[in-house]
Order: sequence, then structure tokens, then C-alpha cells
Amino acid sequence: MTLERLAATIAARKGADPESSWTAKLLARGPEKCAEKFGEEAVEAIIEAVKGDRARLTSEAADVLYHLLVMLAARDVTLAEVLAELERREGTSGLAEKAGR
Repeated sequence: MTLERLAATIAARKGADPESSWTAKLLARGPEKCAEKFGEEAVEAIIEAVKGDRARLTSEAADVLYHLLVMLAARDVTLAEVLAELERREGTSGLAEKAGR
């Protein structure tokens, strides 16, 4: 799956020289900067969703997924853990799940 390959690439860049890749540079700046960048990308996706530009929304959504994976890696949370949580919630009403928090 593409997201799994991307997550593996991000994990591999975690200890790399920040001058060698954008991912390594983001991770070297720390979890807070990774979270900030994720937020910026999420806002950009929201703007494109409101505008109704499908192509731009698709592009921004890809950026959001990438930066989400970087943010997770910065805090040592794996895609597998997130997928397991989604699987745990599968079949549960969203209303019931929210009420259980």
C-alpha cells in the first residue's frame, strides 16, 4: 500500500542528515515543528475544499497525509498503530465511539 511505503520511507529518514532530504529536515526540527507543518497543510486542504477545486484539494490532501505521517514519526507513532485503532473502531457507530471518550 502506498501509505505503508511512504511511512517506511519517512521512518528510514528519521536519523538521516537534514541536508539530505526534506523529511529528515522536518524531523530534525522536532515534533512541534512537524505538528505545525501538518496544521498548515490541513488548513490549505480546507481552503481548497471550500473553494471546490478538486485537483488542488487532491494535491493538498496528499500533502496532509504526508505531513501527518511525518508528525506521527516525530512522536514514534506508527501507521500500523493508527490503522489498528481504526480497525478497533470499525463497526462502531461514530456517535457511540465519541460518547465513549
